Amino acid sequence: MLDYIQKYIDELWFLLLEMAPWLLLGLLFAGLLKVYFPQKHIDKYLGKADFKSALNGSLLGIPMPLCSCGVIPTGISFHKNGASKGATNSFLISTPQTGVDSIFATYSMLGWPFAVLRPIVAFVTGVAGGVLTNLFVKEKVKPISPFANFKLDVAAVDGTENCEENCDCTESDMDKRHSVIQVANYAFVELLQDIAKWLVIGFLAAALIAVVLPNDFFSRFQGLGLVEILVILLASVPIYICATGSIPIAAVLLLKGVSPGAALVFLMAGPATNVATITVLGKTMGRKSLIIYLSTIIIGAIVFGLLTNWLIPADFILSKIMHIHGDGEHQMLPFWLQLASALVLLILIPLGYILQKAHKNRKMEVAKGVTIKVEGMTCSHCEANVKRNLEALKGVRSVVVNSKTNSVKITGGMFSLNKIKETVNGLGYKFIG
Repeated sequence: MLDYIQKYIDELWFLLLEMAPWLLLGLLFAGLLKVYFPQKHIDKYLGKADFKSALNGSLLGIPMPLCSCGVIPTGISFHKNGASKGATNSFLISTPQTGVDSIFATYSMLGWPFAVLRPIVAFVTGVAGGVLTNLFVKEKVKPISPFANFKLDVAAVDGTENCEENCDCTESDMDKRHSVIQVANYAFVELLQDIAKWLVIGFLAAALIAVVLPNDFFSRFQGLGLVEILVILLASVPIYICATGSIPIAAVLLLKGVSPGAALVFLMAGPATNVATITVLGKTMGRKSLIIYLSTIIIGAIVFGLLTNWLIPADFILSKIMHIHGDGEHQMLPFWLQLASALVLLILIPLGYILQKAHKNRKMEVAKGVTIKVEGMTCSHCEANVKRNLEALKGVRSVVVNSKTNSVKITGGMFSLNKIKETVNGLGYKFIG
């Protein structure tokens, strides 16, 4: 028993050493992307129900470091702010499959073939889903408001208020002045906290698989092609795991005998689908959009899984990931850098949780106003979407959101609770009051 525990701890530490440097680098890129390529510059590319909007939705989604719980409210917000259902579906399909953080981590653990395959597959399936949605889901033409070009409407789209001479500067203005702090805060506090839970679960599960699962367990499926892929797909669709957290599991599965195509299926379907996502999408985007969403991911996973097995020799892919089990000649990074990165990551995860909780508590203490309950929020991306959309409403001055307690504190002048309820429910959450 003690031998198994020791082996488990050794495997867990080894996985952490390998992934930590790339995770930190990916988080840094994600912070830069978040601050210097804000959402207000994204919305305008997603408006029309054509091929170009589907293309833009997929291109914009691939580098976004959002898991499926974060991409759903973001995508719905895009649609409410004028994005077509096709562009929205394209964004929803491509985004959770990959991201700058997961691409670097994939390169670290699975080698460059998978690091290249993941964004390609996400791009193709995203565009395909967007095009199919545009073809089969007809949208009602929205009348153009005669006030569409007024400043108030611009503020409603990008979630900021106009900063006039006699007004307080908005949070967005403060973000621009402190962009370096914003990069660090988003990358190493906000985003890291969003993926930390599933990242830890991914590490724990990967180490457990490496220790418990017999080396020949998956060998019985070798040569069965489609059957092996369908088995992995069946297990991947209902569960949730973030794109980065799925990598160590896929690496161990490969070394246990799973074919590269089946591993790719897990990397696609695991992050992109889960029961909660399916429920919310069906309610907010409609049944047809949901069917296209699921069909695109499932069929795309099967097709790309089979193509990977047919066109790329398994030995070639495995040769690129063998360095993750400690062959000194394959070591990509010096040990001191791996150790330092692992220690930094271990410090940042609990420290970020403490800082984030303290910041939310301070905001709750300072703010005074009406407090409502909203169910369905699961992460900081959900909080950001609720905050941005409610602050765009007339009479609302500031909004403080806490997904842990399902509370939303609203301050301002004359605002309509019915409009707030309509906005919250329209985003896919549930207004309690």
